[in-house]
Amino acid sequence: MTALRIALFSEVFLPKVDGIVNTLCRLLDHLHLRGHASLLIAPEGGPDSYASTPIIGVEASSFPLYPELRLVSPWIGFAGWSRLNQILDDFKPDLVHVINPVALGLAGIGYVQRARRERQTPIPLAASYHTDIPGFAERWGLGFISPALWGLVRAVHNQADLNLAPSSITQRELIQRGLQHVKVWSRGVDAQLYSPARRSVEWRERLSNGHPEKPLLLSVGRLSAEKRIDWLEMALTAHPNTQLAIIGDGPQRAELQSRFARYADRVCFTGFLQGEDLAHSYASADIFVFTGANETFGNVVLEAMASGLPVVAPDSGGVLDVVKHNRNGLLYHAEKVEEMAAQVGRLLNQPELAARLSAAAHREANARSWSQSLDHLINEYSTLIRQSEQSNFSGRKKRNELFSSFYPFQPPS
Repeated sequence: MTALRIALFSEVFLPKVDGIVNTLCRLLDHLHLRGHASLLIAPEGGPDSYASTPIIGVEASSFPLYPELRLVSPWIGFAGWSRLNQILDDFKPDLVHVINPVALGLAGIGYVQRARRERQTPIPLAASYHTDIPGFAERWGLGFISPALWGLVRAVHNQADLNLAPSSITQRELIQRGLQHVKVWSRGVDAQLYSPARRSVEWRERLSNGHPEKPLLLSVGRLSAEKRIDWLEMALTAHPNTQLAIIGDGPQRAELQSRFARYADRVCFTGFLQGEDLAHSYASADIFVFTGANETFGNVVLEAMASGLPVVAPDSGGVLDVVKHNRNGLLYHAEKVEEMAAQVGRLLNQPELAARLSAAAHREANARSWSQSLDHLINEYSTLIRQSEQSNFSGRKKRNELFSSFYPFQPPS
């Protein structure tokens, strides 16, 4: 395969760690491994390079709802535009990929449109959808703005020649919402890192607050309202002989610690973990309980499955691509917390069922490697580049002209 030159725009990057950043780091590693060149435009404050990829930082400010999330203003000014344009022109990308475009991603779209308009350069544009912001808005009690948010998602993503969804469930929703050219780019898991072999007596002792003999429930993820971590209280109440470990951090941590204070001897908050510490934690638990109902994929679910845990998850979102009810996990009605607790009870009371689902979950996860996922993405890149070379982008649909009329990024010539 000919070496590609890929310019990426991401709203988030290191030092922030989340599902998007984890996926992006995997992608940069893989592009380097396969001999492709890449350039990343991201909010400032991270490293200058990663896996041979230069990182161009752009000034950003904290987002009020998530102070640790730093967003770039859509109006970065003439000087900022001139700098980005020159860097991109020097890099000469074969393709631009905007990742979860909200603000900075619009700069990538603007650069592609400028290249097509002024230089007739057929640079193809890919966009990947990662976060169900309209769904989260409903969880935050802001459902009245969801239609407007979907309108913005359509306006942005329909500039792309290819839209990438992380699961078939999300793909169907995006198509129903009016997005075009939507394909699935699924996720993988590091089965060498996340493995039942990582089970640790020391970690089980820590996560169970000194009660390793009791069944240990596990939750991993961001501690924020839309993740519904508070639902785990029902599992503790319904099953008083269990222990619970909550791994992660976020804006709701203090509130959750206060809420679970009466279970202080049964609940362990570890904060953020990664690498082998996280792998040991997964493998040292007994049941993985997932409460987020608006996940576009759910990387932590696949990590838990690779670690040999039976999973209890809601019957909604991208997790449905990997969790099959009564085959490799258990599903519950996404809006019925009592069903979640009941499914946990099934696993506690039926060890044979738990063992069967654990083995099936491990097999399912092992069949989903990052190499497979990322090679698929690179093939999509290559196909899009070939198609762009054979077509004339000067005849784009009028949606691009309409979008440009109110577009906040107007790059200087």
